[in-house]
Amino acid sequence: MSGPAQLRAEQQRYAQLPLVYACSGCSSAAQLSNQMALRLDHAALAEMSCIAGVGAGVKPLARTAQSGRPILALDGCPLHCVRHALAQQGVQPTVHVDLSDHGVRKDLHRLPSSTESEAVWTSVVLPALQHTLVSAPADVMSKKETL
Repeated sequence: MSGPAQLRAEQQRYAQLPLVYACSGCSSAAQLSNQMALRLDHAALAEMSCIAGVGAGVKPLARTAQSGRPILALDGCPLHCVRHALAQQGVQPTVHVDLSDHGVRKDLHRLPSSTESEAVWTSVVLPALQHTLVSAPADVMSKKETL
């Protein structure tokens, strides 16, 4: 299978996954959040969507956020830009993670190390994804949690 049929099949597969939104600011914590979301997306564990578009009210992206799919929100710091952008569209994440609550420092002019990335992937992101999957099916809109 190739071409349009393959693309449709992949879109259908991803549409069954939870959504992940990540901070992508200039700090190391923000970039770590973004790396984790990309990794979830590339591993077909969650579908990453554009939080900037959601916050800006871009209609197709806002509709995706409002679709009722489980949402994992990954913020890098206590400013919670991802959570606020979703709230602009009346959406609460199923699970919200603030990486600073897990010891991730917000440094400027530095990328996260591979050691830091692996530690956060294993001890924070994968458990949060599992929690998103377990929390979501009964009633996505009534069961919101922060890790």
